[in-house]
Amino acid sequence: MPPKIFITGVTGYIGGDVLYALNETHPEYEYTVMVRGSEKGTMVAAAYPKARLVYGNLENAALLEEESAKADIVIDTADSSDHLGAAKAISKGLAAGHTGEKPGYWLHLSGTGVLCWKDRDTNTYGEPPSQPEYDDLDKVSDLTSLPDTAWHRGVDKLVLAASSDVVKTAIICPPAIYGRGRGPDNQRSIQVYLLTETTLKQGQAPQFGRGLSEWGNVHIHDLSNLYTLFVDAIIANKSELDTELFGPKGYFLVENGHHVWGEVSKQVAEEGYKQGFIKTKEVIQITLDGARELGVAALTWGLNSKGHAKRARKYLGWNPRKRLKDEIPDIVASEAVRLGLKIRYRL
Repeated sequence: MPPKIFITGVTGYIGGDVLYALNETHPEYEYTVMVRGSEKGTMVAAAYPKARLVYGNLENAALLEEESAKADIVIDTADSSDHLGAAKAISKGLAAGHTGEKPGYWLHLSGTGVLCWKDRDTNTYGEPPSQPEYDDLDKVSDLTSLPDTAWHRGVDKLVLAASSDVVKTAIICPPAIYGRGRGPDNQRSIQVYLLTETTLKQGQAPQFGRGLSEWGNVHIHDLSNLYTLFVDAIIANKSELDTELFGPKGYFLVENGHHVWGEVSKQVAEEGYKQGFIKTKEVIQITLDGARELGVAALTWGLNSKGHAKRARKYLGWNPRKRLKDEIPDIVASEAVRLGLKIRYRL
């Protein structure tokens, strides 16, 4: 029997690309996807006619429990890092539908906003890292014992506590994601894209404070490849890897390098200028109030979230290849198209 995989958030940026990657590699698997309504359902069904659609949202605890109980693997990506109710329902369903002899697997999507806790606690923005860099291999316990004030921490704790011989849990924690998604609906990420959108609209790239804060980054295709490798490892059932992939050690940072946000602002400005959409390569400094006006994603330009993805490389053979700096020209061009801009300035 082919494995049964239940995925939430497939019309979103990450979930859509994960489903694409899994289906490309394993079209024979049975996919059940949750969608909110017929409009979204029609879109998903057109792209994946073999997928089984169930209709509901994250407030439908009974539905989440039922589908989690039926599935061999649950991949939650729909507001997964912050929706405590949905996480409780998935945990309950997996526990009810599985046994120690046939465990259920839960690949939970979190995010490295969880690493920003110190800057947020001290209200520090735009400054370089003031604490050691995180490491998901040798210092994984640092990640599983973060302060309760950290973003996403409440759901992370629930997932970690749910781990058992019956429910095998792993937390996948990506940083700033970039690249064009391949899902049926949203194919656009947030942080770098908002920075680019703001640059093109205002004619000048924003830099939060001194622009010295640092984040990890990963291309969406490399992230989805990690999910595929994880599913392959589950199906291969290598029991000797269980303690390294799931449970107390099952916390995976996902990155293929790091960037300084001020440098990204300069790269976007230079590319926007080169492509003829703005008339200056100079960046403009914004304050905390200015960032708040742009939304939560803009606040992250001033926070530090730096860690190293060693565990996936060692135990899953993950080998990401794409780099953020190479994608900046396409991000600028795609945002200009989305905004309906024309070239206004010639070099």
